[in-house]
Amino acid sequence: MDKIKRRLPRPTTRRLVQLYAALLYNANLKGFVKGEIYRGETKGLCVPGLNCYSCPAAVGACPLGALQNAVAASARRPAFYVIGVLLLFGLSLGRTICGWLCPFGLIQELLHKIPAPKLKKSRLTRALSWGKYVLLGTLVLAVPLYFAFRRMPLPAFCKYICPAGTLEGAVALILHPSNGALRAMLGSLFAWKLAVLLGVLTACVFVYRPFCRFLCPLGALYSLMSRLALVGVRLDRDRCTECGVCRAVCPVDIRRVGDRECVACGKCIDKCPEKAISFRAGKKAFPLRGRWHRASHGSPMPDEVVSVQPGTPAKRNRIISWTLALAVLAGTLVYFNFLAPDAPAPSPAETQAAELGNAVGQTLPDFSIETLDGGVFTLSKHRGEVTVLNVWATWCGPCVKELPIFEAFADAHPDVTVLALHGPMITEDVAAWLAETDFSLPFAVDAEGTVTALLGASNVLPHTVVLDRSGAVLYNAPGSVTAELLEELYDYAP
Repeated sequence: MDKIKRRLPRPTTRRLVQLYAALLYNANLKGFVKGEIYRGETKGLCVPGLNCYSCPAAVGACPLGALQNAVAASARRPAFYVIGVLLLFGLSLGRTICGWLCPFGLIQELLHKIPAPKLKKSRLTRALSWGKYVLLGTLVLAVPLYFAFRRMPLPAFCKYICPAGTLEGAVALILHPSNGALRAMLGSLFAWKLAVLLGVLTACVFVYRPFCRFLCPLGALYSLMSRLALVGVRLDRDRCTECGVCRAVCPVDIRRVGDRECVACGKCIDKCPEKAISFRAGKKAFPLRGRWHRASHGSPMPDEVVSVQPGTPAKRNRIISWTLALAVLAGTLVYFNFLAPDAPAPSPAETQAAELGNAVGQTLPDFSIETLDGGVFTLSKHRGEVTVLNVWATWCGPCVKELPIFEAFADAHPDVTVLALHGPMITEDVAAWLAETDFSLPFAVDAEGTVTALLGASNVLPHTVVLDRSGAVLYNAPGSVTAELLEELYDYAP
């Protein structure tokens, strides 16, 4: 047993913090059991690291996704909250977030431990490190801003690239048995994103943290503030002899300790022969040698070990810190998995209506809802017409993109009624949003979610229901529709 213990190295402090952050960000573990994402109030708060909003266990928002959505809505409202949060994270922790608090960074590091030939740093990898700045400027800022002024929100990086979102959100959700509707919507876009994910995960085996180094816009954003950040790695230039050991042992493409590529992992601290490198928090330096990286870099030299004897203030502070941290984590896990309220359950009447009325061939129960132009839409008054009920949202790019299709369909057929029903997840003033467009469809906002539940619409948007002239359900499914599909349904409607 003693031999086994000696073979299995203790996890480093940094590895423990990485695991702690990943679990704290994703404390809603019951989400994996239910196959649903958490939609509580904490989802409006950003966590520091890259962690997908759509992960079933996530209890907060990803700052990169929040930034793209804020840019996409910038034509209507300023993004004060997101900008403030990113400045707070960047100026306080900088790229220490990448090295210590990013769950996807942890996944990359664990994959890199698989035995395989490793690609060493070179001029090529240094040049590739500029890729994340290109993606920050284009897919995170320029493209969402362009579509913002066209009233078509498009978080381009999340939609087309982000492997963390594909792994934590898409894959985790579609594998759940209850999410058959999601699996039915998979197409070429998912195939592309899955290929990106598999490519990144494969590269992790051969290259140290390739996504962080070459593709991550969030790391690029934090790197712009790393020189000003309160927390990071400090180099004592008076003691530094420019021996280059720090650059040689660093797994990323730094030119000097603490520059824009440094993720403050601390691997250079134990190796510096002059002991010129330390962690810093403001003006205070912390050597943190020896036991912080012993598991990764072998036994440190005797004069590098920080002696922490039982009963000393350093030992007591360490115990107190970890005790408080574990208490916070335990409380968080208990709250989100046992105490946090789930989404409000539908009333018995709503449940019965949904069971009887949303299946194809069934007659949808009558309902009335006030429209944004001051009128009232009553379903029974449109018997004898083909009726289209489209559940959409301002923040849903595919939803906004297909609104002109519904409007053209209604214009082409006088005996067709289309109601665009905004779902209960309201992020802005829908009436103000529509005032800046030229849509003439009747719009309504289902703030309580009553009609949405009656239609059987889930959290997957858009969702379209088509009723024939007798009021029976002809089509009821999530996902975008085409003009051709609507015409086929119209021709088929009795």
